[in-house]
This record gives sequence, structure tokens and C-alpha cells, in this order.
Amino acid sequence: MNVHVTKKILSEGLGLLERVIPSRSSNPLLTALKVEASEAGLTLSGTNLEIDLSCFVPAEVKDPRNFVVPAHLFAQIVRNLGGELVELELSGSELSVRAGGSDFKLQTGDIDAYPPLSFPTQADVSLDATELARALSSVRYAASNEAFQAVFRGIKLEHRPEGARVVASDGYRVAIRDFPASGDGRNLIIPARSVDELIRVLKDGEARFTYGDGQLSVTTDRVHMNLKLLDGDFPDYERVIPKEIRLQVTLPATALKEAVNRVAVLADKNANNRVEFLVSEGKLRLAAEGDYGRAQDTLNVVQGGSEPAMSLAFNARHVLDALGPIDGDAELLFSGSTSPAIFRAAGGGGYMAVMVTLRV
Repeated sequence: MNVHVTKKILSEGLGLLERVIPSRSSNPLLTALKVEASEAGLTLSGTNLEIDLSCFVPAEVKDPRNFVVPAHLFAQIVRNLGGELVELELSGSELSVRAGGSDFKLQTGDIDAYPPLSFPTQADVSLDATELARALSSVRYAASNEAFQAVFRGIKLEHRPEGARVVASDGYRVAIRDFPASGDGRNLIIPARSVDELIRVLKDGEARFTYGDGQLSVTTDRVHMNLKLLDGDFPDYERVIPKEIRLQVTLPATALKEAVNRVAVLADKNANNRVEFLVSEGKLRLAAEGDYGRAQDTLNVVQGGSEPAMSLAFNARHVLDALGPIDGDAELLFSGSTSPAIFRAAGGGGYMAVMVTLRV
């Protein structure tokens, strides 16, 4: 077998697989990369038993043959090649990797022992890949990293009559993003770590979903992915969204991010990075205090609502996370000093963050 492929395209494909395939495992086969060759190019695939991933790389191939190689070693070799056109030549159980003046010899593995991976050819529903990636990226920060929090370690995808919604929560905050979608899809919970890899493979075009037993298969023009889903019921997050808004504040999101970053330098790290918000007479005063001093910053805002003034406190890190997906003006909706608050884009867009307040 002889293959000619550009280093850039091969490296991109290997980069996707490298993030999924473990570098170490009690089962050495799981550290390997399977390469299936056809006259159109190479199909790279691998698994970590939570995610199966397959990626197509266009290439010129003569006498196609399939083989298995150590994934991370192969990727490292390709990245360090001197030339831009890579030649792969398989002779017996030895793979030659050449580019420029470089020539590497790599031993291949037992392809018959490699675990079989299968990907569906039929789709149950299709979503816009760009919209899905943007929505998942908007809420990912709110998913929990704590192992004991079960479904909070995932992101819920809901199909609704008017479109689709993704939701993430760690019990202290909820991030929501609505986006256009059609079709009759299922509600499911995708592990947050799997979402990270899904976001990386979603580009433009369509993301085609196929539902299985405890599994979701996602297909794009170049990539096939099987994801194991989380079991359990996602908590009723809608009950924490405040219904009665007593004070509304609008200001540039960038200005608020910068001000929170400034005062948070002195926030007490042992007291939830506490930053106080005091709204009154068209001003938002931010204040933080710690062992080494106090900080204060004041911003002009557009103020509305029935309440003339209100004092609240938030975790500074949570505020910055909530503001991350917001461009332009941010709208802050307060229902009371001890009630959850809403942060969202003033111009709409479907994104909303709900955060619990700290005791004033």
C-alpha cells in the first residue's frame, strides 16, 4: 500500500482522534488507531469505550490495505515531519512514514484483534451543526465536574415544539440556550466531556442524529461519532427561573466583565469570590473585600422596574462565566436580594443564565 496525503489534513484528523483515544490503558488495543484505506482516502477510527470516533481524510491511495498503529506515537511523528506532503507505505507489518528528508518506520498491530466499531447509516433527525455547536459551547461552563453529581455532569438536549434547547447546571446556576431546529427528536443527557469532543467536530452543514439504546450517534460530512448517554432524570430547572422581575438593569457586557474582573482581585477566595452588586439611581456599584483590602467600581446603567434600589451578591467567577456568551448589551433581571437572578443578552438570541445569589 502507498498513500500520499497532505500533512495539514492528516494532522487535523489525527488531532480529533488523539483527544478520544487514551494514551494509556490496561487494554493496549484501546491506545491504537485503526486506519482503513480506500481509493478515496483514509478512515481513521478509535474509541475510549465512552466515545467511538471515525474521521475521513482524503488522500491518494494505491493498493488499499487496513492497519492498526499506536495512535499518539503516529500523531506525534506526523506533527514533527519536515515536509508538507506525507507518504505512507505499508510493507508487511511495517509502516513507513516519510516527508521531506524524514523517514520513520513504525510497527503495526494485529488488526484482527481490534474491537469492531460500527456507525449507523440512517438518521432519525438532523440539526444545524453550527447552531448546535454554538448552543453547546454557550452552556458547557455550567455543567458540574463533581463525580457525585450524576446527571449534573451532563448537558440536557431538549427537542421542543418551537425548536431545541440545551441546558446545563451544577446546582448553583443554570445555563440555557434555545436554537432553531425541526424534526421529532428525543430528550437526552450527553456527558459534558463528550460534549467537548462533539463541539470540536461540529463545523458547518448538518449534524445527523441516530438514537440507540443508551447511545447517540452523530454523523457529519466528515466524522462519525457514537456517544454513551447519561441515565437519570434532569432536575426541573424551570422552577428556579424567577417569574416576577422587580428590577431590570442594562449595560454593555464587556464593561461589566472588566469591572467584575477588577474588583474580584480582592474578593475573598474562601468566601465564594464574593462580589456585591448595589443598584440605585441608574448606577451599578460593584464591591469586593478580602484579607488584603477592598475594591469598588461604579458603572452607569439603564435601570427599570418597580424596585428603586437593590443589593445582591454573587460569586465573581459565576458572573464572568454567565457573561461569556453575551455580546453587546447584557440585561440583568433581579427578583429580590435572595432570589435567583437572570443574565441574558439584551437583544435576545436564546441564551439565559440563572444564578443563585449569595447572602447579603
